[in-house]
Amino acid sequence: MGAVMSSMQRLELRQGQSLTMTPQLVQSIKLLQLSHAELVAYVEAELERNPLLQEAEAHGDAPPPSLADFLRAKQRYADAGGRMIPGPPPARGEAVVGASPQASASAHSELEPELEATLAGAQSLTDYLEAQLDLASADSTLREIGRHLIHNLDEAGYLTEAVQDVADRLEVSLQQAEDALKLIQALEPSGIGARNLTECLEIQLRERDRLDPAMQILLSRLDLVAKQDFAALQKLCGVDRDDLVDMLAEIRRLEPKPGLAFTAAPIDVLVPDVLVRPAADGSFIVELNPDTLPRVLLNRTYYAEVAKAVRKTEDKSFLSDCLQTASWLTRSLDQRAKTILTVATEIVRQQEGFFRKGIAALRPMTLKSVAEAIGMHESTISRVVANKAIGAGGVTHPMKFFLNAATGEGEHAAKAVRHRIRQLIAAETPDKVLSDQALAHVLKAEGIDVARRTIAKYREALRIPSSAERRRRHRFGRS
Repeated sequence: MGAVMSSMQRLELRQGQSLTMTPQLVQSIKLLQLSHAELVAYVEAELERNPLLQEAEAHGDAPPPSLADFLRAKQRYADAGGRMIPGPPPARGEAVVGASPQASASAHSELEPELEATLAGAQSLTDYLEAQLDLASADSTLREIGRHLIHNLDEAGYLTEAVQDVADRLEVSLQQAEDALKLIQALEPSGIGARNLTECLEIQLRERDRLDPAMQILLSRLDLVAKQDFAALQKLCGVDRDDLVDMLAEIRRLEPKPGLAFTAAPIDVLVPDVLVRPAADGSFIVELNPDTLPRVLLNRTYYAEVAKAVRKTEDKSFLSDCLQTASWLTRSLDQRAKTILTVATEIVRQQEGFFRKGIAALRPMTLKSVAEAIGMHESTISRVVANKAIGAGGVTHPMKFFLNAATGEGEHAAKAVRHRIRQLIAAETPDKVLSDQALAHVLKAEGIDVARRTIAKYREALRIPSSAERRRRHRFGRS
């Protein structure tokens, strides 16, 4: 007889601990990893949205805020449908959500005239080519095909679509499409509209009247140029060593990506968050850079005046939110500064040799070693070193620069070993080119025990060719 089974539902209560992160805590963590520029933009936005906050360096002749100012601020954020809670710090490269144009602009007020002039004078590659195209041909059909081609150029200036596909799409003949492409390739900058690197270089050399048969052969074998097989190139081109050297030098003077001249490159100015300077006793003084510290204060006098004047519940609620947010921001900025200084001080302590002797004395150092030394979590150290920099002796280094794993065979930082490898190879002579094994022997004699395979890995990371290729290069240059 089978057993009779029954089931029933039960309700159990269990106690446990869990970490609940408040919005303020989440924003404090994000605040820690902002760069100087991002922090400035964020603080400017908070100053704009919170009437209880003021800059510590505010001018004394500025009129004190009034109740009307408070009510206007309340109305702005009531219209936006949000409460006065800490706004999210911007993602890297993004604008501050909710910041007014005035607040966003004031973060870089000293650069405004130059920046605006640059943007006003900037011209896209497309606009530049279309302006030339209108003057280059009276054939309206060719101009229309040309415009289509221009809009199919990538940022380097190369045509990204097959000419036959263009002809098919526009329902024109292949010859018309080819003629339009020739029209584009005759425009400035030289080399524009090419379909590959060889054609780009050919266009530029043709305009210089330097596209002779030997040069055409050389351009057809750019693979041998990359391999630095100079003997094969001499034989194919039918030239001697001096002529080949001149031809290669001429190619190097050409522009392989002519369209990039019209690409606005982002300007990333590295500003030191921490300054290091030697002390009289031979140690180092580590201090925060005052120019990167946004100073904001909670205007408690203004708070007290408004608190006495407001009567409506919604006004009191908004005032309470302003007070909470302002208090949070001032505390968070102070804690952020202390944390950055603590981490930077430990970095300088562990890398004291670098600040005395340079990169050759760089020691292995990881997030874990810093975290254990100062009693913080690795994730906190990771946020601190992100987008931060240390300045010493007029040179600024990203904090991440100092994080180095050991080589694997010893106690030397990988960056320091790579630096020494570069020095040894730079000092080579044609008669003495060091193999990877020879480099390992030299380093071992200097007290750096690194395996040959590690030397090869570091050399390749430095984009330094093998000893055989370097020897061939020396032989060619000398013969």
